[in-house]
Amino acid sequence: GVAERFHVYILSDTDLAPIAEAEEAAFAELEQRFFGRIDLDYRRRDDNPGFKAGNIRDFCNRWGHNHDFALTLDADSYMSTDAILRLVRLMQADADLGIAQSLVTGLPTSSAFARIFQFGMRHGMRSYTLGSAWWQGDCGPYWGHNALIRLKPFIAQCALPEIPGKGALCGPILSHDQVEAVLMRRAGFEVRVVPDEDGSFEENPPDLLEFIRRDLRWCQGNMQYWRLLTMPGLKPVSRMQLALAILMFLGSPAWVGFMTVSAGIMVLTDKPLETFDTSRGLVLFSIVMSMVFAPKLATIAHVLADRASRVSHGGAGRVLLSSLGEIVFSMLLAPVMAIAHTVFLAGLPFGRKIGWSAQTRDAHAVSVAHAARKLWPQALFGTLGALWFAAHAMPALLPALPVIAGPLIAVPFAVFTASRRAGRVALASGLWRLPEETSPPMELLALHLDALPAPGGADALPDLVTVVPAEPVPAEVR
Repeated sequence: GVAERFHVYILSDTDLAPIAEAEEAAFAELEQRFFGRIDLDYRRRDDNPGFKAGNIRDFCNRWGHNHDFALTLDADSYMSTDAILRLVRLMQADADLGIAQSLVTGLPTSSAFARIFQFGMRHGMRSYTLGSAWWQGDCGPYWGHNALIRLKPFIAQCALPEIPGKGALCGPILSHDQVEAVLMRRAGFEVRVVPDEDGSFEENPPDLLEFIRRDLRWCQGNMQYWRLLTMPGLKPVSRMQLALAILMFLGSPAWVGFMTVSAGIMVLTDKPLETFDTSRGLVLFSIVMSMVFAPKLATIAHVLADRASRVSHGGAGRVLLSSLGEIVFSMLLAPVMAIAHTVFLAGLPFGRKIGWSAQTRDAHAVSVAHAARKLWPQALFGTLGALWFAAHAMPALLPALPVIAGPLIAVPFAVFTASRRAGRVALASGLWRLPEETSPPMELLALHLDALPAPGGADALPDLVTVVPAEPVPAEVR
């Protein structure tokens, strides 16, 4: 009902001719379907300096002055009409608001890996973001997509600097979003997160290898923040945001080093189990585990306490089983990721880096050979750890299992959680169910997701473009 107030831009960065041809054909069909109802433009860059941030900057230079706000969507993003209009109204109501976003949740999926991961992510993120939105206030984060941006200050103040010099941490900034957030706040505009699940979705990596690849790109990008911590004019909370983004990945080699040194110390003493103060160790362990699991447990308690929420997740039994399975999954995943970060960070001073390429989002199988080529450092760490404890401190092997079990079985773990059979079983069991699977919104049915029932043909779906919102967007907003 307010499509005349919006303009859709499809900004392609592909340098592959077959993909470009497919995009052009799809856009022609889209343009014909929506002709006279909403304005559309397709633009493909011949080259892609600055990667994603450069793509957005090119849009700003070409068309940004024509619009008040821009809603950024990745290729794997989805937002409902209501979610978009809510952000628009929030920004209309507050002239000091520079970037606004709500919680971004995972789309229903048939991938076992993504299904389990995003079940835990969703339940941890809700209460975690509620707390962080309170203490971060108007210096909130920006996740780079599914967010509304006030274009005038963004164009004037948020152009990213290139980091001078040579090496993996120089050149264009990969993790652009948080830098744009702190620059927007420095310009005097607020950056806020609405900690609600509000029709904003994305697809998560369908297997462990894709998950690691995405994380390492973030790792490299976040390490570039070292050079930005001293930027003049930043708010204290903004500097803390950049520092926390760095520490998020530096924690991995710190943890791996802590465990390796501890194992070595145990060998150098006659009574390895008496070397450490177990009472203090249990206190430290309890504190760390509380920090890790408290956000998830808070949301799970909320789900169990609310009947409608329990039913939408498949019932109390499924919620509890799903939560237990996700905790085991997370315990296996955490050391695998820590080793991946550690190996990658160790290679950065020697020029190792990761590029910015399109990621696979469709569920697919992973072969044993491919998993072994990518995960041999984890498998080696787990194997050596198990042999080490078995030979030198057998009684400590059991408490060490949470550390070495994940790396030890990293290869079969990657293969199994990517297999279509595991995905089908997880889907059929109803475990790790999202509310959108219990009562699928009509607009999600239109996406033809594997995890949702077939919509019954195109004729059964409404024309989503002509859905009339409860409140019209005022005419003065372009």
